[in-house]
Amino acid sequence: MSTAFVNGQVLTEQGLVTTSLVIDGERIVALGQTAADRTIDLEGGYLLPGFIDTQVNGGGGVLFNDSPTLEAIATIGAAHRAYGTTGFLPTLISDDLSTVAKAIAAVDAAIEAGVPGVLGIHIEGPFLSEQRKGVHDASKFRTLDEAALELLTSAKHGRTLVTLAPETTTPEMIARLAKAGVTVAAGHTNATYERLIEALGAGVSGFTHLFNAMSPLASRAPGVVGAALEHQDSWCGIIADGRHIHPAVLRIAFAAKRHDRFMLVTDAMPSVGMVDKSFTIQGRPIRVVDGVCVDENGTLAGSDLDMAKAVANAVRMAGLSLEDAARMASTAPAAFLGLKRDYGVITPGARADLVLLDQDLNARSTWIGGAE
Repeated sequence: MSTAFVNGQVLTEQGLVTTSLVIDGERIVALGQTAADRTIDLEGGYLLPGFIDTQVNGGGGVLFNDSPTLEAIATIGAAHRAYGTTGFLPTLISDDLSTVAKAIAAVDAAIEAGVPGVLGIHIEGPFLSEQRKGVHDASKFRTLDEAALELLTSAKHGRTLVTLAPETTTPEMIARLAKAGVTVAAGHTNATYERLIEALGAGVSGFTHLFNAMSPLASRAPGVVGAALEHQDSWCGIIADGRHIHPAVLRIAFAAKRHDRFMLVTDAMPSVGMVDKSFTIQGRPIRVVDGVCVDENGTLAGSDLDMAKAVANAVRMAGLSLEDAARMASTAPAAFLGLKRDYGVITPGARADLVLLDQDLNARSTWIGGAE
């Protein structure tokens, strides 16, 4: 059954345009037409490409580490769909390799079962720097050896994103991961600028939560942040909640680098979509304080952010246009994952993964493969 969306602004490849859109089944079939089996009135809202979140630790009361199962993935996805997320990577923070194996198997099963929105898996650690561990359990950290490499390249479906600290491995190992089709990001790293530039040359293509848990930019030591902002072709995930990064730092980052290389991420925890905002990570109590998750020591522990709020924050805190903010939440992560042909764009032939925001930038409706 075909559906026409009318009376709204649509984010096309040319920008926000007052036009109509027709979908049929899972695909977008036409722009500027209204002939369809049924019509949806957008009531003056913004119809955008569905948001793609590459860093989703949990949602709906579930932490992926605690329950690396198909059912947990479905619960997490359902919680985030309410906020416009049509594609996501369930994210496993540092854990034993046996848990990593269970998580990969669960994601494969979820994709085979058609759980809406699952695009692959993000394995964040355990190949990280103890100096920049954040809330990760350093007792889980290990070197990236042959057994780990075999596991990280074992997923049968979807995309695999691995966050690692380049100083904990070698450029050769990074190159082998990239050659095997794994997307490699630097994060939780205390690497020098020089080490990071070497890693970028070997196959690192992105940075996990820019500014957070990485060596900072200083006058004589550019660090990981300096390498990330200087390197114009790499992608930078960024948590736009106003707490992980000061709004002024957001504005500086967006002034330093191409906007199409920033990706809004949530780093979301189980509290998203829940009234109860307390939970545990590997036995440690976590609570939400002023919209941010912290452990008993006040250390940041992911976020209570959703993608619709991230887009609104990028507009209001950083002064971005809605077009740029929305593309950071859709087009950029799709390109980062090598999915831009089908995802993150509103153009004939692309998947009908869509989100409707009202004039106040609240998510009102979400479609995944044409299904509302």
